[in-house]
Amino acid sequence: MNKLPVGCNLKCRACAHRMMSQKDSEIQKETWLKGVLSHWTYALNPIVSPLPERRWGYRNKVSLIAEWNSYRWIFGMNVRKQVISLQECPIHSATVKNVLAWLSSNMPPFTLFPLSIYVQAGAQATLILKTKELPNLDWLKNTLNSLNQTGLEGLWLHLHPSAGRRLFGSGVWKLLWGKPRSYNEHGLIYGPTAFQQLIPELYNHSLLETIKFLSPQKDSGILDLYCGSGATLRQWTDAGSAAIGVETSAEAIENAAINAPGARLLRGTCSQRLPQLNEWIKSIPINKRLAYVNPPRTGIEPDVREWLAIKARPQRIAYLSCSAGTLARDLLYLEEKGYEVKHITPYDFFPNTYHVETLACLSL
Repeated sequence: MNKLPVGCNLKCRACAHRMMSQKDSEIQKETWLKGVLSHWTYALNPIVSPLPERRWGYRNKVSLIAEWNSYRWIFGMNVRKQVISLQECPIHSATVKNVLAWLSSNMPPFTLFPLSIYVQAGAQATLILKTKELPNLDWLKNTLNSLNQTGLEGLWLHLHPSAGRRLFGSGVWKLLWGKPRSYNEHGLIYGPTAFQQLIPELYNHSLLETIKFLSPQKDSGILDLYCGSGATLRQWTDAGSAAIGVETSAEAIENAAINAPGARLLRGTCSQRLPQLNEWIKSIPINKRLAYVNPPRTGIEPDVREWLAIKARPQRIAYLSCSAGTLARDLLYLEEKGYEVKHITPYDFFPNTYHVETLACLSL
């Protein structure tokens, strides 16, 4: 068993594997996957993990509750109706820690600035206030220059009275400092609501595995469902393939248009965009169709899964999943429709937690 890392809050429930060695954590995740994906143990590869030194300080995307505790700000999570501090969490990147320290030192009390939630996505951060009223921002005038030293590139204010499980809404957005967009390690543009995998070298590994399996060609047509800001779309268009992406986030679609200018983009749920997807695939010969899907934890919507397996019929499908349970459900359906699972590779994208993501590759 490992020693508790410096800065770890014993009350925190996020990192279930923080006291395990890397090997023990990997064994537990692989054992769990073998149970959930027992039908495909023949195809299950060993887990791919980051280097030991990359297992800490990797999280540069956070959503933390902000609470004024009589004399200071606390940033953390709710545990039994109490906010526990995660300001020094060893999982957090240096930039996250730097910005939280900056806010603690410079932000006025809740009565003057009613901050509720702090969100950071890479070098972009957002202060979410559960109010419709824009607060007095005079406190920022003499402090913003020091933000340069934190590693942050953009600081936003977002008014969202009903913020909670859904962090962002249609309320006021105001750029308080810096630039509205940043570039990640892959040269892709992103904004304050972006989702990105947190360990670039591990994501690169999964991306290379996907590209090798799908083998996009100039005459291929690729369906990229839940495409995000276009990281994978760029791979398909760079290979000369025709590509279409679907995503619900307006910001993600705007960024995908810049990151993968050759792709066609549809905003909305995949279910909503089935008519347009159906029209698009008519221009792609059935033996040249490919698909990449990266859905949320709920997996592929039933009508989309049916359309994909029966009408679109891509020759190969790469499916990156953050829920082995819904992955198993979807794989069983696809197998019933004639697909064969070729290999499944787990990726330890969230070290020290019980989470594991899985890339499944299927073909007709």
